[in-house]
Amino acid sequence: MAITDKTGAEIAIENNAQGKAFEIRLVAEDTIAGKAHYLEADGERIFYHTVVDEAFGGRGLGTALVNESLQASLRDNVTVVPVCPMFKSFLDKNGDAYAAEGGSTREATQADIDAVRRA
Repeated sequence: MAITDKTGAEIAIENNAQGKAFEIRLVAEDTIAGKAHYLEADGERIFYHTVVDEAFGGRGLGTALVNESLQASLRDNVTVVPVCPMFKSFLDKNGDAYAAEGGSTREATQADIDAVRRA
C-alpha cells in the first residue's frame, strides 16, 4: 500500500543508515523532501534534528516522517530518545499509543545532548 501526503502525492520513507537519517522522498519527482537525523548506540536511537524543505510545507511530510521513523524503530527493537522537538511533541501526543504497540522511549539526558553536540 502506497503512503501519500495531504495532496495525494506518493511518498516513500527509508532509513539511510550510512547517512544516519530517515529520508522522506516524493516518489514522482524522486526528490528527498526531508530528513530525520539520529545517532544510534547500545540499542537506542537518539533523534536530534528533523527538517522538511520549506517548499513542501503543509503537506504533512514532517508528521509522516516522524511516524514512520518511530515505526521502523519499533520494528528494529530500539529505544527512541527524542532530543528533536518534533519527535518530542509527537510522542507527547502519541506516546501512549506507541508504547501500546510495544515501542520503547526514554527522556533525553544531558549525556544524550552532549553526544549530539559531538556528532
